[in-house]
Amino acid sequence: MIKLKSPREIAIMREAGRMVAECHAALAEHVRPGVSTLELDRLVEGWIRQKGAIPSFKGHNGFPGSICVAVNDVICHGIPGKYRLKSGDVLTVDIGAFYKGYHGDSAWTYPVGQVSPLIENLMEITLECLHAGIGAAVAGKRVGDIGHAIQTLAESRGMGVVREFTGHGVGQDLWESPPIPHFGLPGTGTALRSGMVLAIEPMITLGDWRASVDADGWTARTVDGSVCVQYEHTLAITDEGPVVLTEV
Repeated sequence: MIKLKSPREIAIMREAGRMVAECHAALAEHVRPGVSTLELDRLVEGWIRQKGAIPSFKGHNGFPGSICVAVNDVICHGIPGKYRLKSGDVLTVDIGAFYKGYHGDSAWTYPVGQVSPLIENLMEITLECLHAGIGAAVAGKRVGDIGHAIQTLAESRGMGVVREFTGHGVGQDLWESPPIPHFGLPGTGTALRSGMVLAIEPMITLGDWRASVDADGWTARTVDGSVCVQYEHTLAITDEGPVVLTEV
């Protein structure tokens, strides 16, 4: 069931989204060689709770962290731990904040030290894919239009588009209907309506798009070990066009 949000609900989600964006801005200063992903997790949890919110991911379906971390070939849902970042790594951090009964959700990718030109290019393309998907999130269009915009851009640049994991609706629940695949055909899928709030989060790879899940039941990574990058915003569909909620 798709839950349309009222202007009041969207205003609250804008507050939650701003908290997430502020966390990402602060986190960027701490992503450097030698820092462990668990240290980053503790920093983010402290920031979110200090703002009067709750980390969305902690305890969600049993997930142990306050953030999801994805280093290099990890696609998503990586568990924070003892791993210490090295120069040349690329790190995606997914942050959620639950505030006044609603969630904000955004992932961002950070280079650690000096990364290769290939990774820099992948980051640029993935960010372009996010903006292409947001641009297609217009009332009257369909979910397939979002996926098609992302897929055609990524594949035209020789990149892979992860299929197993998708974007989603956001609201009082962290993951709501409808799912938002980052591939698809224009004019297909669920119709987009004003009041829908969606997380668009393309996961783009340098190689094969297929995924496998580690023995921990959470960490998803590329089957061929290729690097994956992800950017995510939560946005509201309005009659005036898409409005990003996870910006400062």
